[in-house]
Amino acid sequence: MALLQISEPGMSTAPHEHRLAVGIDLGTTNSLVASVRSGIAEALVDDDGTALLPSVVYYGEGKTPEVGASALENFSKDPLNTIASIKRVLGRSAKDIQSANDYIPFQFENNSDSVPRVKTALGPRTAVEISADILLALKQRAEKTLGGELVGAVITVPAYFDDSQRQATKDAATLAGLNVYRLLNEPTAAAIAYGLDQSAEGVIAVYDLGGGTFDVSILRLRKGVFEVMATGGDSALGGDDFDHAIANWVIEKLDSSIRDDDIAMRRVLSSARQAKEQLTSEVSTVIKVANHPDLELTREQFDLLINSYVKKTVMSCRRALRDAGIEKEDVSEVVMVGGSTRVPLVRTQVEKFFAKAPHTNIDPDRVVAIGAAIQADILAGNKPGDEMLLLDVIPLSLGIETMGGLVEKIVNRNTTIPVARAQEFTTYKDGQTAMRVHVLQGERELVSDCRSLATFDLTGLPPLVAGAAKIKVTFQVDADGLLSVSAQEVNTGVSASIEVKPSYGLTDSEIEGMLKASMDNAQQDMIARSLREEQVEADRVVEALNSALAKDGKQLLEEQELEKIINQRDALIAARHNADNAELIKQAIKNVEAASEEYVARRMNNSVRSMMKGHKLEEFEK
Repeated sequence: MALLQISEPGMSTAPHEHRLAVGIDLGTTNSLVASVRSGIAEALVDDDGTALLPSVVYYGEGKTPEVGASALENFSKDPLNTIASIKRVLGRSAKDIQSANDYIPFQFENNSDSVPRVKTALGPRTAVEISADILLALKQRAEKTLGGELVGAVITVPAYFDDSQRQATKDAATLAGLNVYRLLNEPTAAAIAYGLDQSAEGVIAVYDLGGGTFDVSILRLRKGVFEVMATGGDSALGGDDFDHAIANWVIEKLDSSIRDDDIAMRRVLSSARQAKEQLTSEVSTVIKVANHPDLELTREQFDLLINSYVKKTVMSCRRALRDAGIEKEDVSEVVMVGGSTRVPLVRTQVEKFFAKAPHTNIDPDRVVAIGAAIQADILAGNKPGDEMLLLDVIPLSLGIETMGGLVEKIVNRNTTIPVARAQEFTTYKDGQTAMRVHVLQGERELVSDCRSLATFDLTGLPPLVAGAAKIKVTFQVDADGLLSVSAQEVNTGVSASIEVKPSYGLTDSEIEGMLKASMDNAQQDMIARSLREEQVEADRVVEALNSALAKDGKQLLEEQELEKIINQRDALIAARHNADNAELIKQAIKNVEAASEEYVARRMNNSVRSMMKGHKLEEFEK
């Protein structure tokens, strides 16, 4: 007798059908795609059996773009059309790139647009378009290997990527025709790959040093739950910097004019990378540069060249622990991720700092993609019984501008996402019918010290007296760390909203600088905030007093009384503009209130008499 398969409502009629989903590690130096097959997550290889796809695209004249190893072959021959390390500029503006002082191995179009475009023989390309070409190559490899069309992908990003860098990654994936289930922080993906989601409760430090980025994340792990307690790092620090350190040493030894020759510089960088890889297992190596004598580089000398970079990563680990509110003794496991963690000095310094041997048994180049593949398999519905929950955090506080150029924080940094937070605000002036909502990111107290993300207007407010309207501002950060902001007048329902998709973002070194500045200037910021708050209050008092005096000042006050109030008002105005001490302004406000006390009482009595006119007292007692 044939068996009839009955499917549950809403489920596939082919319940054993495996939906094709992948995890993608879009790296600075190399990228990978992985998938779960027969219950095992593994990196997918090309026709040559190679899993790593060099994150390099060649835009040769008259050709379609080449991606990967074939593109890398042109690295020395045609450097200006061979684009590598594009992740370093993904989601960043031309101004950001210029101020970062990074060595960028390609040229940009000269234009005023905030989105930088790389010059190539096939025309200008944005970082999003170049990244899309890399993702497309990975997608094609996956579909060829798996024998079908992909239903979705999980793409990993550095934990410290800001909103615009995450959005740029999503845009690149969309351009490559990928359905993005979600963006996943690289350290979280590594924890999944090691199966730490099955561990008992504990704290895990994930140290991720790739070709161009460094991340450290402190994760608290419970059964089925990942919570990122704190993150740190630098999106412009990685193995590329080790290559540049060796290259600079070579140039100093040989010929400084090499820096002015793009082709020669590429060749030196290529030799430097080979030397770095050889010193992973050897104690010395020989560097050969055409038309120059050979140079011997020992591991000891190499360690000296890169020591400052490794120290920076350890400092980031220390800050992340402090942000998480724990000591390094509380860390139960340390996971190493990224090809640059093969460098012996890196491993010894990390082990020395945490006082425990780190996990290194999974290929550090593949671990992130494997973790992403496991998560993609779950999100595709291939493991409906798996209830793994991933909780990440936002790297910087989010808020809006209030009167006086102050920042009111609505979502604090290191808040677990996804999250929705709301706060009520009101109008500042009588009859105000519109409000501008200025969205900001940062830790400082003043707007001028934070980063502007977006601005939108809420119009159609009821023309009420100042303070009567109720405007509810809601911040929503989704699982990918992307922000949407809405504002609604509670009484009328009038609303406006915006999705924050800036065209460029902050580098992690800039984020780190903002956090350091907020700590270094904490006391001065609080003094400045207090001063601004009193200045705003002074403006409010003066405006309210002027409005009242214009209505009935002469009717209710004797000339001497009016003069006394005006004198104190003028003194408040002078203090507001000249005093740099909040207490002086506060005292001037008190003086105005004392001088106006009798006037306020008379106005109130007049208002009560006006309200009761034509009525009996008994009516109000019922």
